[in-house]
Amino acid sequence: MEMVNIKIEGIPYQVEAGLTILEAAKKCGYNIPSLCAFNHGECNQGSCRVCLVEATGARGLVASCVYPVNEGMEITISSPKAVAARRSSVELILSNHNRNCQECDKNEYCELLDVARRVGAREDMFPGEKTPTTYDELTPTIVRDTSKCILCGRCVERCKNAHGIGILGFENRGFNAIVGPAENRSFINSPCIMCGQCINVCPTGALMEKSEIMKVDEAMAQGKYVVVQTAPAVRAALGESFGMPVGTPVTGKMVAALRRLGFKKVFDTDFAADLTIMEEGTELLNRIKNGGVLPMITSCSPGWVNYAEYYYGDQLDHLSSCKSPHEMFGAILKTYYAEKHGIDPKDMFVVSVMPCSCKKFEKVRPQLSADVNGMADVDAVITTRELARMIKRSGINFTRLPDEDYDRDIVHDATGAGHIFGVTGGVMEAAIRTVYYVLEGKELEGINYMPARGLEGIKEGEVTLQGKTIKIAVASGMKNAKVLLDQIREGKSPYTFIEIMGCPGGCINGGGQPYVRDTFMPNEDIDIYDKYLQLRSKALYSEDERAVHRQSHNNPDIQTLYKEYLGEPNSHKAHELLHTTYKERVRFD
Repeated sequence: MEMVNIKIEGIPYQVEAGLTILEAAKKCGYNIPSLCAFNHGECNQGSCRVCLVEATGARGLVASCVYPVNEGMEITISSPKAVAARRSSVELILSNHNRNCQECDKNEYCELLDVARRVGAREDMFPGEKTPTTYDELTPTIVRDTSKCILCGRCVERCKNAHGIGILGFENRGFNAIVGPAENRSFINSPCIMCGQCINVCPTGALMEKSEIMKVDEAMAQGKYVVVQTAPAVRAALGESFGMPVGTPVTGKMVAALRRLGFKKVFDTDFAADLTIMEEGTELLNRIKNGGVLPMITSCSPGWVNYAEYYYGDQLDHLSSCKSPHEMFGAILKTYYAEKHGIDPKDMFVVSVMPCSCKKFEKVRPQLSADVNGMADVDAVITTRELARMIKRSGINFTRLPDEDYDRDIVHDATGAGHIFGVTGGVMEAAIRTVYYVLEGKELEGINYMPARGLEGIKEGEVTLQGKTIKIAVASGMKNAKVLLDQIREGKSPYTFIEIMGCPGGCINGGGQPYVRDTFMPNEDIDIYDKYLQLRSKALYSEDERAVHRQSHNNPDIQTLYKEYLGEPNSHKAHELLHTTYKERVRFD
């Protein structure tokens, strides 16, 4: 590894060649004020000019986030010229910014507010007209408010880098410049897959999830039988919102908090993840035995489903017909569970706590908006971030809560296989554990299926079933999924079964998860974004290791559900309640 000698504030250091000044300074113990601190590695081309420093060999001040170090460079961060320039840059941004900070949902995590404090920005230094605002809340998922946009371009790059589709871009020039879909359309009139990755990297409140907290409040005020279910990835990240170390599983405290918030019952979506494996695994076996369409692709991720309907409408028969786990659970709660307890399903209000902003869109999909009784499976979806807000506004001291268990009520048990659904490769691993048992009549030796593990964008492996070796693949992020989908379209795919998740890394990196903050791990050499995902995934695998049962088919409550209500996997009743259809969608490019 080539090293170069530099000086920062007159002190000599050796750093890797090719680093930017910002990166090199951080490794040497300096934290230059910038809007790059939490940008998940997305390049913003130095457009905000917040991280200006002086450097020998440069003409004037340079943006440290894009300017590379070189041999003998001397860098000055604290000169009066650099300090004043950084302050002016932030003051110019604030001059065209809607500063309703107290009412902004991003208040606690606003990077602009943080950097304004650090550079000592002064009030109203550049008063004047503000760019006309576009406020878009037409989708069930994303709210865009250009009055809070600082034109950093991080959302633009995130969409390209994660999915390769570039929904967002710059419109107009100069004072009238804004960031949005083509022609400043609403997200609803663009081929946006609603994943929420743009929300995760937005430094301000310009992009936010559309909150459904008020819906939950209203249902409780109306005396509805309000129940809640929580996805596996929520427990791996919720603690971060309360200052707990990244990767701390907080299942017990989360359940305790939900109970104190007034929910009648608190359930684990992992129960329905096990149900999904029973349905999806059986569907895969039926396709293999009966000459069905292969490879079969998982259908748990609504962002991925949206992408398929927009961009691969000719390949929809490859998708499993299974609903996602939280939709399955909603259907079971309003039928089987309601019947068992004599509850009128119309009085039941099902809330899903999800790491995924796209689940808000999924619950109103035409194919999922009504079950056989004419009711939606799920009535409200709140993100991990929204749950944290509900807990904080209620005055609950999260870290001091006792650990409590989910309600043990007919649909309680969940296996380790359900826990790992929240990380890329988890659905594949869970499915292999059960499919292997069904075909071989014995449990898979070495239950941890390592080829499906890891955060790589594309993974592949093999499994031998009844003497025949089948190939599998796992992809997360649509940029990676495209590689596998193009193989299918060209008739060259070697795989039998493929798992695809919309967000890079899976649900642990969903568009509704707590914002990544490097202040939680300030001394890490590894990329902070990757480290967060590693620790969150480790939390889920640890839950799997501790589980009493680790295969979906061994879940006693799932076994009872089929015996008493559904009959068998893929039965007519199961198809009515647990399966769905897809439809090619027109793109507004």
